[in-house]
Amino acid sequence: MFLDAGTITPVPADLVRRAPKVLLHDHLDGGLRPQTVVDLAAETGYPDLPEQDADALARWFAAAAFSGSLERYLETFKHTVGVTQTAEALRRVARECAEDLAADGVVYAEVRYAPELHLEKGLEVHQVVEAVLAGFAEGQRSAVAAGHRIRVGVLLTAMRTATHSRQIAELAVDYRDAGVVGFDIAGAEAGFPPTRHLDAFEYLRRENAHFTIHAGEAFGLPSIWEALQWCGADRLGHGVRIVDDIEIGPDGEPHLGRLAAYVRDRRIPLEMCPSSNVQTGAAESIERHPIGLLRRLGFRVTVNTDNRLMSGTSMSKEFELLNEAFGYGLNDMQWFTINAMKSSFLPFDERLSIINDQIKPQYSALRAVLAERLTERS
Repeated sequence: MFLDAGTITPVPADLVRRAPKVLLHDHLDGGLRPQTVVDLAAETGYPDLPEQDADALARWFAAAAFSGSLERYLETFKHTVGVTQTAEALRRVARECAEDLAADGVVYAEVRYAPELHLEKGLEVHQVVEAVLAGFAEGQRSAVAAGHRIRVGVLLTAMRTATHSRQIAELAVDYRDAGVVGFDIAGAEAGFPPTRHLDAFEYLRRENAHFTIHAGEAFGLPSIWEALQWCGADRLGHGVRIVDDIEIGPDGEPHLGRLAAYVRDRRIPLEMCPSSNVQTGAAESIERHPIGLLRRLGFRVTVNTDNRLMSGTSMSKEFELLNEAFGYGLNDMQWFTINAMKSSFLPFDERLSIINDQIKPQYSALRAVLAERLTERS
C-alpha cells in the first residue's frame, strides 16, 4: 500500500527542526537570549531586571507574559528595550537573532522593531537602523559558516500609541535598498485605531512600499476592517479575530461574513502566532486556536513566533504544538511555509527562488527520510 510520508503525524522533532521555515512576524526586542539580557544590563548599567540569573529571568518573562492581556504582555518589553539603547547592544541582539533563527531551520525571516524605542541614550533613528542592519549582516554570515543559510529582512515599526509613524515610514523607504523590506505599526490596539496613522500609510503607498499592520489581536473586526479598507495593509499582523466573522451553522458548515470572505478571496496573509495568541487571550488554547479552522477554509495562514523570549518558543515549537493539536504532517508544514514565502516582502523572483531552490527540495528530502524510517520499522 502506498504511504505518503508527508501525512504522517506527529512529525519527529528532529525533522521539524530540520524543516525549512519562513517567519514573517518576529519582534527583535521580544527574542533576546536571557543571558544576553543579563549581560547587557550589566554592561549598560540597566538597574531594573527582576532576576539576575538567566534561567530565572527566562521563567520570569514567561510567567509575566502569560497574563491573558495584551497590555500586560507588552509591559515585559520594558526590560528588553531598556538594555538595547546602544549601537553595540543592538548589533549584538540582531546578530544573535539571525543565528538563533538559522539554527532553528528558518531560511527567511522578517524581523521587526521600533527604532523610536531605542533613543534614550542619545542614538539617532538612522544610527539605530544601521546598527541593527549591521548585526543582521554579521548574523547571516556566521549562520552560513555554521552550515545554516538564512536571509533576514527588516520591518521598521511605529508605535500606534505615539505620533512618529510618518517619520518611521520615511525611514523605511530611505533604507529599503539596504535591507529594510517594510513597515508596521504595533502596540496596544484598543483606543488606538490604525487610521490615526493614515498619513504614514498614504505616504508608503505613494512610494510603492510594503506594510503590515497589527490588527485583530486584542481588538476585533473593526481593527481589521480599518487596516485593510482605510489603510491598505498588505498583510495582517495576527488577524486572529477574523474568525469572529465566520459563523458555524446548525449543520456544522461555516458561513463567511463579507469581511472574512474578502480576506480569503483577496489572499490577504494572516501572520498568526499561536502561543502568543493564547498568552494574550486572543485564543483560548492551541487546540481551539482559529488557525485550524482558517487553514481548513483555505485562508492564507502563516505560522509565526511573535516574541520568542516572552513566549518561550521557536518556529519548531510552534509547529510541534500545531502538529499535535491538529494532526499536521510535513505536507501541512510545507503549505504554511510556502504561504509565508509567497507573502513576504521580497521581490517576486527572489521569493520563487527560495521556494523552488530551498523549501520544496528540503521538504521532499525530509519526506524521503521519514519514509525510510517507516520502512525500516515495518
